[in-house]
Order: sequence, then C-alpha cells, then structure tokens
Amino acid sequence: MAERVTFPSSSGELLAGIIDLPEGELRGWGVFSHGFTLGKDCPAAARICKQLAAEGIGMLRFDNLGLGDSEGEWGDGSFSHKVADTVEAARFMTANGRPIELLVGHSFGGAAVLAAAAEVPEARAVATVGAPFDPSHVEHQYDAVVERVIAEGEAVATFGNKALTLRREFVEDVRRADLRECITSLRRPLLVLHSPTDNTVGIANASDIFKTARHPRNFISLEGSDHLLTAPGQAKRAARIISAWADQYLVG
Repeated sequence: MAERVTFPSSSGELLAGIIDLPEGELRGWGVFSHGFTLGKDCPAAARICKQLAAEGIGMLRFDNLGLGDSEGEWGDGSFSHKVADTVEAARFMTANGRPIELLVGHSFGGAAVLAAAAEVPEARAVATVGAPFDPSHVEHQYDAVVERVIAEGEAVATFGNKALTLRREFVEDVRRADLRECITSLRRPLLVLHSPTDNTVGIANASDIFKTARHPRNFISLEGSDHLLTAPGQAKRAARIISAWADQYLVG
C-alpha cells in the first residue's frame, strides 16, 4: 500500500512524494533520496522502498524539484537544494507523526543524505547505495556542455531521454560541495553499499566514504549489480541488506 503526498520544497514549490506504508508490525520510518535526475519512480527508489515497507519500514520517496510530479524547474535546483529538500522531507514526516529513523540515498542521493543527516537529528542510521564521495563526480554526466554553461550561464543538457536546463549556479554549487566533514561528523551508524562492477560511480568512492567515516560503519558489496539496480532482484537485495542492518537501530 502507498500514500501519495505533497510537501513544500525549501524554496516553496510543492514536491510530490509516495509513502510506501509498512506491512505488519511497524519497525520505523525512513526517507529515500533518489539519484541525479531519476525520480521517485525509478527502479532503485521504488523497489528499495517497497521492499523496506514489506519488511515493516515505511519509506517516503519523492521527486526533486522539476522532476516527475514535482513543481518547479530542475535547473533552479542544486546539490545544496537537494540536501535541503531531503531535510524538508524528514520534517514533513515528523510533523505527520512519522519521525524519521533511517535515511537512505542512491547515487547522487546517497551524497545528499550524508550531507542532510546533520539536520535530521532524529535519524538513527544512514545507508548509501552507489554514492559518490565527491558530489562533483556527477559532472561527467554533463561534461559536454559544462564549458558553455560556465561561459553563457546555462545550456540544455540531455540525460537519457530528458532534456534539462543546466545552470552555472548548479555547476558551481556541486563543485563547492565537500562531504568529508559531513561523513567524519556523522555520529551515527553508516552502511555503504556499492557494486564492484559499477561503471557509473566507481567502487573507489565507497572506499573513500568508508575510510572517512567513523565507527560504527559497514560496507557490503552488491556484487553483480549495475549502478541503477535495474536487473531483477538487485534493488530488493539491497533493501533486504539495509533492513537487516538497520534492525538494531530502529525503535519501532
């Protein structure tokens, strides 16, 4: 079962989300942050959240600014904006009697939850899946237009089947982002999931996140998975691992 919701972005636009409601005994609530331009309905987001819900952990997944069913223009966002909206998602859940205990992020969203955790003190644990250590790693997805963006202020970039306006402010914001202090000062359990055959965000990123983090920290290899977790069973497997690991940190 799922519940469709909207809540205000940090800049005021309404963001669209889905709460995958927990089955059976409630174990806790969480927020999921999706990858760069993917959205709440991409396989990684939908399948991980549905599996966690099936195991008693209710999850809110939502479309970032200008993606999917959310209002606004994607080009008006940034990494900092994504982080701020992840915090807003957690506040929305808490305000509705569903205090967040778990933050989960995939790819660029994994970087976002690492940065957002400091402003979500009720979150008891953080899990990343295929996350970059340096958010500017995402620049390789638009390197063909980045010089034009810097010179002219904006340009249209193609991401899969999406044509989105990329602005100078986004590029500069991503380049300024530094997760080292966020990871070092996380002060809560961290699970790093990554595939050694990830050709989009290399496995070295997981090593850097893990080495920078303090205990308690865990790394689990998603051997055989691709970055987007599109093959049958890959996202569910990741969710089952997260569920088992998080059990000791959830109060229900």
